[in-house]
Amino acid sequence: MSEKDKYLMRGVSSGKEEVHAAVKKLEDDLFPRAFCKIQKDPGMDSRYLVLHADGAGTKSALAYAYWKETGDLSVWKGIATDAMVMNTDDMMCTGISNRFFVSSTIGRNKQLISGDVIAALIEGNTLFAEKMKKYGVDVQLCGGETADVGDLVRTIIVDATALGYLNEAEIISNEKIEAGDLIVGFSSYGQCEWEDTYNSGIGSNGLSSARHDIFSKDIAFKYPESFDPTIEKYAYIGKHKLTDASPIENVDMGKLVLSPTRTYLPFVKKVFDAMRPDIKGMIHCTGGGQFKTFNYIKNLHVLKSDFLAVPPLFTTIMKDTGTKPEEMYRTFNMGHRLEMYVGDMQTANTIINMAQNMGIEAKVIGQCLPFNGRKVELDTPYGKFEKIEN
Repeated sequence: MSEKDKYLMRGVSSGKEEVHAAVKKLEDDLFPRAFCKIQKDPGMDSRYLVLHADGAGTKSALAYAYWKETGDLSVWKGIATDAMVMNTDDMMCTGISNRFFVSSTIGRNKQLISGDVIAALIEGNTLFAEKMKKYGVDVQLCGGETADVGDLVRTIIVDATALGYLNEAEIISNEKIEAGDLIVGFSSYGQCEWEDTYNSGIGSNGLSSARHDIFSKDIAFKYPESFDPTIEKYAYIGKHKLTDASPIENVDMGKLVLSPTRTYLPFVKKVFDAMRPDIKGMIHCTGGGQFKTFNYIKNLHVLKSDFLAVPPLFTTIMKDTGTKPEEMYRTFNMGHRLEMYVGDMQTANTIINMAQNMGIEAKVIGQCLPFNGRKVELDTPYGKFEKIEN
């Protein structure tokens, strides 16, 4: 069975092709290549708004198993960060780096998810907002909804909706990306200035694959509520227990995979404050991995040929599961989750230095070339892979 077939049997799709097909008729947007949908503010002609919804996805199922296994409530604070960052950092790619208004939505099975978990999630939101405030990023927590929906949700799902505003001059719509531009990649892993521990870089994408391919049937036996019984054959088929040692010292495998999604907000706010007009485009390499870029270009060949080092978690997944490298790059970010498109090397070097000063590894990872259609080409240490449309 192919990797694609295995993912489909688990009820997931790395590229979400059917979703893109379903929303194709909406491509008459004001800014069709912007990373998020940008709308005119009906109350102010000179202002635009971005209303965005996302969440921690199936990562919450792994957090549930880890919490049950260890009693460690701190993983839920990380899940709250995941839901927050998957919204704020997507919106950031349109030019918003401040004044986010966020509402949280939690659906739980009350028989399994205690009030302590809800309290930890709320605390996680508060801690994130407080940390961002230290960097001049205002995240307003606007309450939300916690619904007891045990007949719909096996354990818990953690989502959020966020709102932000832009003036027209602030918008980054990716329309300016052109042949000759350079691509700067920013690491998803390591430990940057605002992170408390090592971050594996996995974010909140590909977790249906990662958790079932890395962890063993031991989890399925102990916590059958953490997966859909109709996929039992493909559930938890790996070799690791949650508390096994990982490639990173003092971090077990469960915590490594549960690393909270890195936010780039403090760094990007600094870049915007200093040189916003020099940023021609931004891509958050989330669902779809390194091919995410394909959805936001036109008449362009994006060549990524000098990647950052692949972090240990992704090499572990490849080694333990035999997942082919091309599928890894289609599912995971493989080491960098943010890309900025700039016009010259001087601009690139300035941004790279700013990132490195805040503990984020960065480098020029590729360039844009002329093309009649759309093409993303990955020249990786494991071979060349591409997605193309003429």
